[in-house]
Amino acid sequence: QVQLVESGGGLVQAGGSLRLSCAASGRTFSNYAMGWFRQAPGKEREFVAAISCSGGRLYYAASVKGRFTISSDNAKNTGDLQMNSMKPEKTAVYYCAAQPNDLLTMNPSSYNSWGQGTKVPVSS
Repeated sequence: QVQLVESGGGLVQAGGSLRLSCAASGRTFSNYAMGWFRQAPGKEREFVAAISCSGGRLYYAASVKGRFTISSDNAKNTGDLQMNSMKPEKTAVYYCAAQPNDLLTMNPSSYNSWGQGTKVPVSS
């Protein structure tokens, strides 16, 4: 497994932007596909976006496509999630996750490494 630590969370206004980062350590990051998930209070964890090991393939949830951008930098062992046009109903804790099978999947069970999460409250 790879160890993951998210950063960049914080209060953002509806319609605003925020960039989350995920720092990886412990294994070769380039061997892992990465995903971002979010969990709103009282709701199940929801897939947001995924990126392949090489960064060449991307996958987005329909609800964020066109507004969010996932990226990774294997040289720096980091991954980012740029979020634009934030919606107030999507206040949540955001998690980055990684899995070694290079799958672009929205299934959280496919990921074997998780960060601790970073809170993103969205004010209306």
